[in-house]
Amino acid sequence: MSNSGEKKQGGIGAFDFFCIGFGSIVGVGWAVSVNRWMANCGGPLPAAFGYILALVMMIPVALCYCELAPMMPVAGGGMAYAYGAFNDKIAFISGWAAFGAFVTIIPWEAIFVVDILSILIPAAKGPVLYSLAGADICLGHIVIGTAMTLILFYVNIRGATTSAFAQRIMTVILIAVGLLAIIMGLVNFDAANFQPIYEKVLTPEGNPVGSHNSFFGGAIAILASAPFFLAGFETIPQAVEDAEGDITSVGKTVVLAVGLACVFYAAMLFSMGSAYPWQEFYLLPKPAASSLMKLIYEGSLGVVLYYIILAGAMMGLITTWNGFLMASPRLLMSMARGYMAPQFLAKQNAHGVPVNGLYLCTILSLIAPFLGMGLIDPLTSFSAAGFVLSWMVTSFSLVRLRMKEPNRERPYKIPGGIATGWFAAIVMTVVFVLLFVPGNPVFMGAMAIKFFVVWMLIGLVLFLATAGTRNSKTPEERRAAIFARSK
Repeated sequence: MSNSGEKKQGGIGAFDFFCIGFGSIVGVGWAVSVNRWMANCGGPLPAAFGYILALVMMIPVALCYCELAPMMPVAGGGMAYAYGAFNDKIAFISGWAAFGAFVTIIPWEAIFVVDILSILIPAAKGPVLYSLAGADICLGHIVIGTAMTLILFYVNIRGATTSAFAQRIMTVILIAVGLLAIIMGLVNFDAANFQPIYEKVLTPEGNPVGSHNSFFGGAIAILASAPFFLAGFETIPQAVEDAEGDITSVGKTVVLAVGLACVFYAAMLFSMGSAYPWQEFYLLPKPAASSLMKLIYEGSLGVVLYYIILAGAMMGLITTWNGFLMASPRLLMSMARGYMAPQFLAKQNAHGVPVNGLYLCTILSLIAPFLGMGLIDPLTSFSAAGFVLSWMVTSFSLVRLRMKEPNRERPYKIPGGIATGWFAAIVMTVVFVLLFVPGNPVFMGAMAIKFFVVWMLIGLVLFLATAGTRNSKTPEERRAAIFARSK
């Protein structure tokens, strides 16, 4: 691919890349988890401020991708950047952590799609088949989850342009519904609903929620889950080989998607918190944003808003699911090109889709409805750790490449240069360490740590198992296989 702005027939444009990124970031959290964010942070204002802090934390990371994506326009994203900056070991750590986070989000979305559809159509649940981790698994969950997975598989196997077209339509609907929810919440604004500004929430058993003891501590607490709810912008560089037009626009859409997502979440928390006493709001049944509309607007208006926001939540779920189902096989393809994963994962069909990787990710998605809601929280935290590790390596990759190859052509140079890279790298390192330290607001929990350790050990086995094939190639041959498409 040329860096000069050469058009690719049938490629993906800048607005499509924005929709891929924003739609992958803003899933269902704004509708389903907004009240839990308030409870976990001690109120809507500390939670909203937490997402402003997340904005400060994430924009430098997004800027690293903004510079690196047009500089190395190949599938693989952070994994490819780490390979260019360091070596195959660091690249594998970044790629495997990111893939673990990607494939955790795919079943997460599948589980929630089924859950939201069950609210829309209660009869769709069907009989209870069994329970897992305290959650009932119904026949309807499995049927609906399987059907949705197969539909998205069909969309994605037809190529990136088909997937991007579907993403564009659904993201526009998602944004429209989200803005409607924010506006309708602000119409019912009452500053008294924010009171108390900060207060630690207790569980029904009387146990405190979170490890914070102040407004600022509550704001910091959002950083334990924010990486999960802000993840998705990495789907943009994964599809960069299908770009058309000026390649620098691809990187810029990363920053735009991250920035608007943080503002969107903060605005949603402020709006919902202003519309109803937050200490009652966080107890509402999910999806909380829909349930709120029924409370603050009586009669048919509340019912209509309830179903519109449910529909918006569905769009958010499907855009995230579609975005990651599009990105995950491409990450595997890049790892296979570098001989860090089995070679059959590099195979592409006539549409340029890594078909075997798509089959694998579809199978993982099909498993999800059999797991149910009981494992959502630890999977969320595990995924957050995978993303943070990948972002940390990417940030260090930018720093390393700036030092190692200062004169290399960079279609876009980020503001602040290497200082921005250092800031992103240090912040991500601190967040990553804190995820594993008990007693602080960012701690991700023992179960999530177990998931993370097991996942990385599986990766170590895979890396060792592919060593023979990898070592049969010279470093130059491996590098050429990863970066051939950037010529």
